[in-house]
This record gives sequence, C-alpha cells and structure tokens, in this order.
Amino acid sequence: MSERQKDRPWLMRTYAGHSTAEASNELYRRNLAKGQTGLSVAFDLPTQTGYDSDHVLARGEVGRVGVPVAHVGDMRRLFEDIPLEKMNTSMTINATAMWLLALYQVVAEEQGADVAALQGTTQNDIVKEYLSRGTHVFPPGPSLRLTTDLITYTVTHMPKWNPINICSYHLQEAGATPVQEIAYAMSTAIAVLDAVRDSGQVPEEKFGDVVARISFFVNAGVRFVEEMCKMRAFTRIWDRVTRERYGIENAKQRRFRYGVQVNSLGLTEAQPENNVQRIVLEMLAVTLSKDARARAVQLPAWNEALGLPRPWDQQWSLRIQQVLAYESDLLEYGDIFEGSTVIEAKVAELVEASWAEMDRIQEMGGAMAAVESGYLKSQLVASHAERRARIESGLDRIVGVNVFESTEPSPLTADLDTAIQTVDPAVEARVIASLQAWRDTRYQPPFNHPRPCKALERLKQAARGDDNLMEATLECARAGATTGEWAGALREVFGEYRAPTGVSSAPVAVAAEEGTGLAEVRRRVEATARDLGVGKLRFLVGKPGLDGHSNGAEQIAVRARDAGFEVVYQGIRLTPEQIVDAALAEDVHAVGLSILSGSHAQLVPDVLTRLRTAGADDIPVIAGGIIPGADAEQLRSAGVAAVFTPKDFDITGIIGRIVDEIRKAHKLDPLEVPA
Repeated sequence: MSERQKDRPWLMRTYAGHSTAEASNELYRRNLAKGQTGLSVAFDLPTQTGYDSDHVLARGEVGRVGVPVAHVGDMRRLFEDIPLEKMNTSMTINATAMWLLALYQVVAEEQGADVAALQGTTQNDIVKEYLSRGTHVFPPGPSLRLTTDLITYTVTHMPKWNPINICSYHLQEAGATPVQEIAYAMSTAIAVLDAVRDSGQVPEEKFGDVVARISFFVNAGVRFVEEMCKMRAFTRIWDRVTRERYGIENAKQRRFRYGVQVNSLGLTEAQPENNVQRIVLEMLAVTLSKDARARAVQLPAWNEALGLPRPWDQQWSLRIQQVLAYESDLLEYGDIFEGSTVIEAKVAELVEASWAEMDRIQEMGGAMAAVESGYLKSQLVASHAERRARIESGLDRIVGVNVFESTEPSPLTADLDTAIQTVDPAVEARVIASLQAWRDTRYQPPFNHPRPCKALERLKQAARGDDNLMEATLECARAGATTGEWAGALREVFGEYRAPTGVSSAPVAVAAEEGTGLAEVRRRVEATARDLGVGKLRFLVGKPGLDGHSNGAEQIAVRARDAGFEVVYQGIRLTPEQIVDAALAEDVHAVGLSILSGSHAQLVPDVLTRLRTAGADDIPVIAGGIIPGADAEQLRSAGVAAVFTPKDFDITGIIGRIVDEIRKAHKLDPLEVPA
C-alpha cells in the first residue's frame, strides 16, 4: 500500500514541563526536534490551584510536577521561538484554565498570530478535580460558569480550539471501572453542554459548533481488549447523546474526539522494566480499532512509579508511538474488528451498563448534584478499595508485585539517584525571586503594563454579575497580573470549596472474618487502645501542600477505619501547621502523611518539627508516596517512623505496622502475632 493511502498518524505528545519556563522551553524545542507533533504542557501545582510561587501552600511544590507560570512574562519565556500559530498545544489545566488560555492568547498576539487560527486544548474539566485529581478551587456553580464562559468565548473567537477536554483519565486512576469511566465522563459532558445551552450565550444555530469542539481525554489500562471495547462504547454513546439530547444532525459534529494518556495506576515500582510492555499494550487499546482511534496519544515513562522521568525516558515513550505508526502496517487497514461477534457483545454490554449509570446520575440532578452529594466520590473510593483488595488477595495478578517476584538486578535502576529526574531545590528560590522582580517592575520598560488594580476590580465586578469572564481575564493578563492575583480576586467573590472525601461513606472492601489478616490487625488495634486506656485509637491522615492525588490516602483511611481506628481525614491541601493543629486538637495516636508530588523532603520534616515543638514526641509520623530510596533514608533519619511507597501494596500490613509504631512510641511491649 502506498504511503499516500495510509491513515495519518495521531498527534504524538509528551506530557512535559518542570522547574522554570526557560528550562521547559528548552525541553519543548528538543522534543519537537525529535519528531513530537504536539505540545502537552504540565503546570506545577501552585499554577493549577491559583497560587503564586511565594504562597505558604506552594512551599516545596514550585516547578516540581510541571512548569510555574505566574504571569504573561512566564508564558512568553515558555513559548519563546515556538510559533504558536503553527502549534497544537494541549494544556492540562482546570480551575485556572481561563487564566492560562488568556496568557496564551496574549503571547500569541504578541507573536503576530491570528487568534482565530490557534489550535489546541484546555482541559477545563472541574468535575474530575472534585473526584480524583484535587486541583479544584471554586465551588461547583462558579466553576461550571468559568467552564461555560471559556467554551462560549472560544467558539466565537478561537473556533479551532478545544475549550474542554472532559477527562476520564483520572477517574480510572481513582479506581473507576470502564462503566464508571464512561458514565461519569458522559454525565460531565451533559452538565457542561446543558449549562452552555442554558446560558444563552450561543445562538441555537451555532450549538453544533459547540458540540463539535468538545473533546475527551481518556485512560487505557492493560486489559486492552476491554479498553478497546470501552472506546467503541464511548463513540456510540456520544453519537446518541448529541443526536437525541441536543438534536445535532451533522455526523461530523457528533464525532467522538479523544486524546489519551495510557494508565499510570498500573505502573509498578517493583521490576519497573515491565512497565514498558504494559505501556505498549495500553497504547494498542486506543490505536488498533480505526473506528475508535485516539486523535492524540501521550505515553507515561517506564519509571514514573519511581519519580519524575528524565528527557531520555520521555524520548523512549515517544519512540514507542513512532515505531507503531511508522514501522508497523497498522495505518494501512480499515477497522480490523469489524464483524467480530466477541467485540460487539462486549461493546453492547458496556453501552447498556453505562446508560443505566448515566440515568441514575440524571435522576440525582446531574453530575454536579452527584458531586455535591458525595455519591460519585464514594463510588470511586469503593471501586478502588475493591481493586486493591483483589491485588492483596492475589485474585488480580500483577507481575513482579504479587507473582513472579524473583528478579535479576536491573541495570536500569542500578543507580536509582540517576534513574529519575531530580528538581534542584534552589529552583524554588529562583522562581520566587523572579516573581517578586516581576511584581516590582511590570509597570516599567520594556513591559509598561498598566497597573493591574483596575483590571482585577473589573474581574470581581464581572464575577458578581453575569458577564462572560474571559474579557476581564484577558485584561488582567495584559495588565501583568499574576496567577495568585487573578484567582485571589475570584476567591473573594466565589469562595473556596472542599470536595467530599468519600471515605466515611465507602463500604467495607475487605472482610474481617476470623483468621483473616484484617481480623488480626483489628485485634491488635483494640488491644493497644485498651493498653493506652482509650476507647479507640485515633489516626490522622494528612495531605500537606498542594498535591491532590488523594487515592492512596483515601485507601489507607478506609482500611484504618475498617481495622477499628477512628480516622481523622480532612481531605487535601493543608499546611503542616494545620495538620499539627488537627493532630493536637483530636489527640491522635499517629499521623500519616501522603505526598506524591515530591514535596516530601520539605513538608514532612516541617510536620515533625512542629510536633516536637508542641511536645508531642509520642505521636509517630508515617510517610507514603513516590519517595526515592535516598529521600526515604533522610526522612527516617529525621524521625519518620516508617516510609511506604507504591511497592507496598499490602494495605492491611501497613495498618498493622502503624499499630506497631504506636506501641513503640508509648513503650508498650510488642503484641505477639499468632503463628
């Protein structure tokens, strides 16, 4: 078959951004030179949650999981020498999506670009932030308004831009089954489209243009036949929703458009080289079926369960895509599953179950109501707990984790300190100094920005009324306002929101019948409570800093509850000071800190110091997260009682260890474990 007749390959992206705008710009230009065909920008957590780099909650998080962008000057440096009019840029940004798109537009205008020609995507899906990723800022109502205003603005001014990327990716990371992933994503899309329609900002005859720009960002796990069927089910359901609910007759406007990042949840710290074949199988799920093929693909790196990937690791993931697209014959054929009765039966099963769950959510009042009631979150926590229980029992076999654990030494991880990217701790100080310099000089040459006070007041005024917020946001961007100033102005009007944790309402996932591991841990919890003369042992699970990956913390909290602990879990985004205050006020017997963003080196010792200062030396502190070995040693030297990482999959065993540390801290004799 000639090259001309082949399908065009999907957009190939690498999710990237770190430390500073200058360093990320260099990385982007290097990746584009390697054959990457689109940019996928990762922002750091302060940028995602609307804080400037010098905010107290930003400590330890600056430039760590993405690039810090505080103002239009940072955005200029991020895209220096990259012509935005010729680029397809995906920005993984949600609560502050409007702000980052405004900065992007202003920089494109400065480059002389035609704004109407800009192509790319803002994720802009706040529902999954409430459910899984945790970078929400505002309550559901104002958040939906920001989403709606951005969509209606882009349809008119940036017709090639995808203003929302409804993201089921993180739902699967939080434990969603394929049915839950489809149903929750589709329910979010319905909530968004209803809000746009009801806003009156888009004429009825233009509504097809809105539907045509809705895109999705999905996850593909290692069960690649089921995942491929999931994608075919997605396309059928979307076609029906857009035709029946919104009356879209144009088949092109009804097309299900999606990008994908394959599953990170299943990547293992043990024998991490096995992650390469997992990633390949997961990519096949979203490329094999022509009728449900992804339009953009980004793959994680083999070492993401160990820490931040290096440029070489990301290059390897890009090459995996390129081998499939350019060396194999995949793109030379029509849909190779057409006529398969096996595939058709599985797709029909997923469609039917997904519709039933979507109907249930609509009966509750839609996706936003199901978020506020806690229904969606508790369902995900329960699904994740069931998955973890299957792994612990050996029902789900994970190669290198709970089966085939013996291994030869790996040359890839022989030197763990160089097997991952490390962020220079001095970066944070440099970024903060640069931010302070910007605030002091933004009104002066060469920038000559007007003072942002008026623009921020106009933004607040628009937020109090019903004007579209994008124009006022663009004015703030042009005035040199910062991310923290823009979000701070809206926080004044909209307030902040703490999403339901789903922990208290999650059902029991692991039985505590006599003779089971959980029954034994319950016995030890009760005995230790008696020895200490208290009714129940109390355990605080804390999420310091801005890391919103709460899945692990929730699973520990649920299992500790089922083991007989009274659990104190207040959700994400707390300062070390708030965590210590809660530990003292609740008179807890242990503190567990969960951090996956890499800020453990700064935040965990801070909690330890504050506990000691308060005279609470008898409260053991346990840390969990993606913590490299050298960092774990430093934490233990600083006084952390135990460190757990993704390889520690036995949650019941972790809870038992916490009981041991409580006994040790109170100088109680160890409890005998039955033979």
